[in-house]
Parts: sequence; structure tokens; C-alpha cells
Amino acid sequence: MALFEPTSGPRLFALPMGVDFTAAFTKGLIARLDHLPPHEQARVEVYVNTARMRRRMTEIFDQHGSRLLPRIRLIGELADLPGPNPMPPAVPTLRKRLELVTLIRQLLVSAPEIAPRTALFSLADSLAALMDEMQSEGCDPQKLHDLDVTDQSGHWQRALAFVRIVEQFLENSATQPDRLGRQRMIVTALEAYWQDNVPQHPVIIAGSTGSRGATSEFMKIVAALPQGAIVLPGFDYDLPGPVWDTMGDVLTAEDHPQYRFRNVMNLLGVDHTQIPLWDAATPANDARNKLVSLALRPAPVTDAWLAEGPRLPDLTLAADGLTLLEAPDPRTEANAIALVMRETIEQGRTAALVSPDPVLNRMVKAALDRWNLTPDDSKGDLATLAPPGRILRQVAELYGTRVGADALLRVLKHPLTHSGHLQEEDPRGNHLRRTRDMELEIRRKGVAYPDAAWLRKWIVDRYKGEAGTETWAEWIIDTLLTIPDFGEAPLQQYVEDHIERTICVVAGPEGETSTLWRNAAGRVTKPMIDEFRREAHVGGDITAFDYVGLLHGVLSGNEIRDRDTGHPMLGILGTRDVRVEQADVMILAGLNEGTWPSAPKPDPWLNRAMRARVGLNLPERQIGLAAHDFQQAITLPNVVISRAIRSDDAQTVPSRWLNRLTNLMSGLPENGGREALAAMRTRGQRWVQLAEAMETPGSAPRATRPSPCPPIEARPRKLFVTEVQTLIRDPYAIYVKRVLNLQKLDPLGRNPDARLRGTVLHRVLELFTKSGPVTGSAEDKERLMNIAEKVLEEEVPWTVTRTFYRGRIEKFANWFVQAEAHRQTYLETLGREVGGGLTLGVGDFTLIAKADRIDKDDKGRLHLFDYKTGGAPAEKEQTYFDKQLLLMAMMAEEGAFTGIDPAEVASATYISLRDMEETAAPLEAEPTDKIKGEFFSLLSSYRDADKGYTSRRAVKNENFEGDFDHLARYGEWEPTDDANPEVLE
Repeated sequence: MALFEPTSGPRLFALPMGVDFTAAFTKGLIARLDHLPPHEQARVEVYVNTARMRRRMTEIFDQHGSRLLPRIRLIGELADLPGPNPMPPAVPTLRKRLELVTLIRQLLVSAPEIAPRTALFSLADSLAALMDEMQSEGCDPQKLHDLDVTDQSGHWQRALAFVRIVEQFLENSATQPDRLGRQRMIVTALEAYWQDNVPQHPVIIAGSTGSRGATSEFMKIVAALPQGAIVLPGFDYDLPGPVWDTMGDVLTAEDHPQYRFRNVMNLLGVDHTQIPLWDAATPANDARNKLVSLALRPAPVTDAWLAEGPRLPDLTLAADGLTLLEAPDPRTEANAIALVMRETIEQGRTAALVSPDPVLNRMVKAALDRWNLTPDDSKGDLATLAPPGRILRQVAELYGTRVGADALLRVLKHPLTHSGHLQEEDPRGNHLRRTRDMELEIRRKGVAYPDAAWLRKWIVDRYKGEAGTETWAEWIIDTLLTIPDFGEAPLQQYVEDHIERTICVVAGPEGETSTLWRNAAGRVTKPMIDEFRREAHVGGDITAFDYVGLLHGVLSGNEIRDRDTGHPMLGILGTRDVRVEQADVMILAGLNEGTWPSAPKPDPWLNRAMRARVGLNLPERQIGLAAHDFQQAITLPNVVISRAIRSDDAQTVPSRWLNRLTNLMSGLPENGGREALAAMRTRGQRWVQLAEAMETPGSAPRATRPSPCPPIEARPRKLFVTEVQTLIRDPYAIYVKRVLNLQKLDPLGRNPDARLRGTVLHRVLELFTKSGPVTGSAEDKERLMNIAEKVLEEEVPWTVTRTFYRGRIEKFANWFVQAEAHRQTYLETLGREVGGGLTLGVGDFTLIAKADRIDKDDKGRLHLFDYKTGGAPAEKEQTYFDKQLLLMAMMAEEGAFTGIDPAEVASATYISLRDMEETAAPLEAEPTDKIKGEFFSLLSSYRDADKGYTSRRAVKNENFEGDFDHLARYGEWEPTDDANPEVLE
């Protein structure tokens, strides 16, 4: 008894759009198998596209009781079959890529004008893709040389240099085939073998569109077998014959969803009228099938809309169960989709999101997480984003560079770092505590590049012999701070050192070395890394920069999926998964041009015409496959179509398929098209409104302008002279720093900011004026620049910043030397960086200062100088706000500076290095007695319990950004609002 009745031609079946292909195919197969004895059922071979379809078929078989299953195989596994005759195993993909990288690197070294070195890996990837396609499509490399390129630029001659590399690989493909090459060899060998040994058992290919050359050849062979059959998914039975006939031109029809089936029919010599249904399953919505079929007609025949459109059935029936969700932005779109999915499972139904946009998928996951819902993602997460992949990348990035504070702390704070001590009580807690202490020290001291000497000293000073701290420090030094600089070295050397070093980082001091591979993500990542280690010997010599890119490429080509964590009723499917798995509610998202369909990837080697001439696929092939996925999905019973009207930076364009659908419906008012489209949008608008409502914050009272009044005993009893201006302009900042004892967190690592610039220039001028008398000669300038060079080398770790600062110093050097020579003719320097404090009678308050420089003239009078890297404050600003020099003059006359006797202050001067000018403090208009009285009044006012520290009381301009404006909730109140004094206890 046979599964199929004898036939004179190829056996080709199909299932229509709007049908659950896997369920309908399996149902039809079971109905046919029931007529066969069990041992014959077990001999049946079924080839499917994906492991997901194979798994789902097995589940459906399980629902029909105990039985012998047919042999369900993947088409992609043909490359792993032994073949009817012995043939060499497939060369690992990674080895081929590494060999390509080596050959391209050699080419770029010998001819650097062809392409930049930075393009090494992208060139290797594109060449590998070209090689795969040529082998899959059976393209002879000689065709590339035979191309007529008289109308092309010199680019083609440069491209041929790379094509010759492809030829080297293809010449050896018979003895060293890759997976796609071996798959085609298997297909060819099977064809020859089956001619003499015709299989009598059924062989069925289900769910394939024949989009690859090797696959279509296999379909041709199977269809010709006595018990062979092909079952096409999502076949458009509503497409008229004349339309099928117009699909002969690849240049105009490649992007049509049914074009691949036209190719299959041509290959098998079958007409569209000769393709029967595999199963009696009916489409979910026949009216919608007809509507979508007409909307997606090939561009040359869209004039059929005028003739066939009015003959369509009532479009309200076609739009039943169809929702059009047009969100204003991607975030709202993601929230609306999450709401749809949540409501669906609350109704006891399943929901699936289908989108090629990984960013949108992640946003939907994040939105669902607020309800503790995790969808089952068919793609999973990229290995580069999983914890093992992240720490592998972070450690790799330390090679070839000086380890900076941010890079060091990023590794130390990784959740896998120091996680191998399973038997100790909270060892990672100690590690995190010490890492936090180290980070605070780095921020406070501005350590840009922590090294072994700094770490050892800090450990001793900070922990004073605490048990385990020295071991912890040496572990960091050995694994992260003493990474060898291999330069250009064999890839094997980089790989072995990097992997072992990362294992030690994860294990911690004396920890278990298997920790990196312990969890689910680690178990998936380990085989990738093991293969990387095995194949590294063919990678040749590389640099540290190249190694980081190569590692990223190895990891990014793999995904990590945990099937046990996802909700059983929620899923995120790839567009290709639609043909094998459906849900009660399907959400087709991201339907904008450039996303779905995505823009064709640029081909650096062949343009469209050249690809067509040599027999390769056009870029539109991917658009045609995506169109077929869309056509299958939109014809299912309940579908939500969603898009964002605007992306992050521009207006979006609706997907061409959605545009066609809405335009066709809008042009058929007699068929109810406009009303149906309006109803679709109304249903979608409901979800948009709910998403916007979910994001709208509830009503909350605006914060008032704060003016806290702490108890007198809690108020500050000392200030630096530089903080007096802050007390006048923004008292709230003083309250936060001196009462609440909160400090702004310093940046991680020293930054080339104004503070660093001031520190460096002050240090240079201090050392210069100490180094000897200044006469204004050229030797003085040379001495100044030599000192500057030494200070820059010590204080500024960035080459570019050092160059910039050196230029600044060079600019004012002559002016400063001449001015200093003049000062030294009548002044004697008493001290530099002189500290001091003055205690006043207002609540035992102490004013603290550090003078850049204090000089004395021949009359015993004092002269104060303050270096400014920027501009000096104007006279009025000094009078009312910036009283730094005026207050320091008062302190000097009171004898407040260490080692400086009290004396009259003759002048106090700002030396502006940027403007190369001196600005005197207005001591005549603002004598020290007056300054002292005004300062007493200021302090006395804050001894009043009802006096508050008002936020932004008199800032210099509206653009001023205070360090603590966020605590004051500035923005909820206006600068013109009255302060709200609040007495605190």
C-alpha cells in the first residue's frame, strides 16, 4: 500500500494562506499514514525547514496517541549526512572565516590602497556570504571574470582582487567543502544515487519555498520520486493565471510574495492549476485572502485594482478580526502591544508578536516585565549580551590598552566576577564592598589609570591588614592590571591568554574555575569558545584591536534561548516562524519601510544587473521572502498590525504592503473599504489611548521653591572663602553640602575639565616661581615650558589633552614671564599656596582660605595674587557676589595666614591666564573694615532660626546648573516663585 497514488509528473501540493500550516500539514499526513501499516509509517521521511516545526509536528503526533513516527529531518541537516558515497566532512564555518581574515589581511598589507585595515572583518563577512551564495546557487567563479564591465568604474578591478580569494576557496571545495557546499554535494550525490537506487518509501518536503539553489534542486529531485511530494506553504490560490505569467522577469517580480513558487513551478514543469490542496483545511478569512492577494499584486499589473477591486466581497468581512494600531512613537507602540498581549492571556488565549525589529522586541519585553510577564522569545538573546559574553568582551577590551579606571571597575562589578567561591559565606559581598570603596577612592582622587603600586598602597592604607584584602588585591593585579602587550601576535596566543584570564576573573582568588560556564548562558557559550580555541591556529597574526572585533563576531553569530523561562501563552516569533506556528492573536509590529521589509544590504562586490547575469539572487529576494511571511501572517484570524508614525528622529514611511492595503481599501467605498479601514483604526486607537494613559503620571502637587531652615546648632561653623559666593547666590547648595553632608559624586577617573586645568596651571606657576628669579629672558620661558612638560606628564594622562594644555601655556608664557619679572623688581614673595583660617565671633565661625601667592613690598605692605585659568570677575561682581580676594585681604590684615604676620594689604589681584591681564580687587571702594562688617551681617542673618537656605537665590544667569538642583526639584518651580521657608527640627 502506497502513501500516494501513482502519477505521471511531479507531485506538488500546497496549503492556502490563513491556515496553520504545521497543524494542517500534520493533520493531512496523519490521515494518509493511517492507511499504512506501522512499519511503513516509520519509513516515511519528512524534511522541514526549522527545528521549531519539527518540534511542533512531534507535539501534534503525540496528541494522536501512541504510534511510530515518521523520520522528521531538517533540510539544513543535509550537510551533515554521510552521503551515498564517502565525502569529506564540512569545514567549520569559523575556520573558513578565520582563513578569509588571514588572506584578506595579507592582501591589504601588500596593497593598502584597496581598502582600509579597519574594514578587515566586514570584508571577510561579505566575502563569506558571497562564497556561501555562489556554492548554494551553483555559480561558477569563472562567470565573474566573464562579466562585461566596460560600463563600470575601476571599483570592479579592485573587487576582483577579493574575488580571487573566493576562487581559492572554491577550487578546494571538493576536498574541503563548507556546510553549504557540502549540502549541494549531498544533493548532487543523492540525485545520482537515486537514479540507480530509487527509494520506494515516501519522501516529503514541507514548508520550504525553495529560495536557495541547493534546496530547490533537492525539491526537484524529491518531486520526481515515485513516492515523493512537495507541500508549499501559504500558496495564493486567488492569484489569476495572467499574473503568474507576468512573474517571469526576475528584475521586476523578485519582491512579490509568490515569486518563489513561480520558480518552483517552472523547475518542476507544473502550472498553478495543477497544485491541489494537501488538506481540506479552509482559510480563516477567505475575503481577506482575496483582499491581500489583490493588494500585493506585482507592480506592473496593479492596474488590476480598477477591474478586480469592485468584485471583491464585502471588505467589512475581510477586516473582521483585523486591527490597525498606529502609535505616535516606538515607545507607545511597544506599550500598546504589551497591553494587547496582557489582555489576550487574561482571556485565556495565546498571543505572539512578530517583528524583525530587535529593539522593538526588547521594548515590548520591558513593558511586559512591569506585570512580571516574560514572553517565549524564539530568537533569544545575542550571546554578546548574555553575562558570559559581556565579561568575555570586557576582558578582551583590556588588551593593547592602558587599563583605565572605568574599564577596571566595569569588570570588577560584573555579576560573574569573583563568583567562584561557593563554599564561603558571602565572599562576593566582601568583593563588592571593596570594589565600592575602591571606586569612591578613585572618584575622590581622580585616578585615571590605577596600577599595581597604587592598588597595593591603597589596600594597606584603607584596610590596615584586614584578612583577605592583600590576596584580593594581588588577584586583581595578576588578572587585570598586568595584561601582557602581545602587539601583533598569533591569534592562538590571544585566545588562550584571554580565556584563561577571564576564567580566573570569574573564579576569584582560589575560586572554582568552572564558574564562567555554570549557568544556562554559560553552557551555551562554552561550545562557541571551545570551537574558537580549536580553530584559532588558522587565524594568523592579529593585533589586540583586531582580536576584540573577531571575538565580537564569534559571539554575535549565536543566540542564547532559555525555553523554560517564557510564558507558555506569550511568544515573540521571527518572521519566518509564522509559517510553522501561530497564536490566537498575532501582532505584526514595526511595519515601516526599512524595518519590515528591511532595506536590502549593500553588496560591495556586485550590483543588481551583475548578480542577475551570473545567476545569483537579487537583493529583492529578501523582500520577497519577507512579503510572503507578511502575507501568511495577515491572513490569520485575529491580527493586530502596528507601526510607529515617528521614529526617534524623523517621520516614518509605512511599509509598502501596508500602504498598498490601506490605499486599496480607501479606493473601494462601494465595497465598504473606507468603513472597514476606519473600524480597524478605531480598534487600534483604543490601544494607543490605553498605552498613553498608562504612561501619563497621576496628578501630583508641584514642589515649591525650597528654603530649609535647619536648627542653629546644625548650621555650618566653617566655610571656604570660595563658598561665600555660593552662600550668596545659591544658599541651598551650602545647606546640602554642610548640613546634610552630601557631596557631588566625582566623575569616574580624572577628566580634562576646568578643575584639572586649574590644578595643573597652578602647579606649573608655583614650581616656576619657586625655581629661581625671573628676569624676562628667553631662558625663563624655556624653564617655564620645561616645568610645564614635567607637570603635564605627571598630572595629565591623555596625550591629546596634554597637547592642548601645552598650547595654552605656550600662549601666555611670554606675557607671564615679563609680568613676573616686573613683579619681582618691587615685591618679595612670602609664600605660595598659603593656608589659613580666621575665627569670627558669630557662633565661633571659621573662614578658611588658601592664597595662591602672598608678596610683600619694601614698605611691608602685603600683595595678594590669585591665578585664574578663565576670566577674572568684574568689579561689580566682586563687590556683591565674588568676594574671594576681598575676604582674603581681610584675613591677611588679621594675620590669619600661616607664617604671615598681619599687615596692611596694598593690593589683591587676579591674574587671568586666558585673557593675559591683571584685574585688581576694589579695595579702595570696599575696604577690609567694610568687608568684615558685611560678612558679619551675612553670618548673623543665618544665625536666625527663621532664615532659610533658598535655592538659586541670585544665580548669575538662568543657564547656571547647580550641583544640587535635582534635590531642590528645580523645574517644578520657576525662578520667579517665592521661596517656601520650612523650619526643620
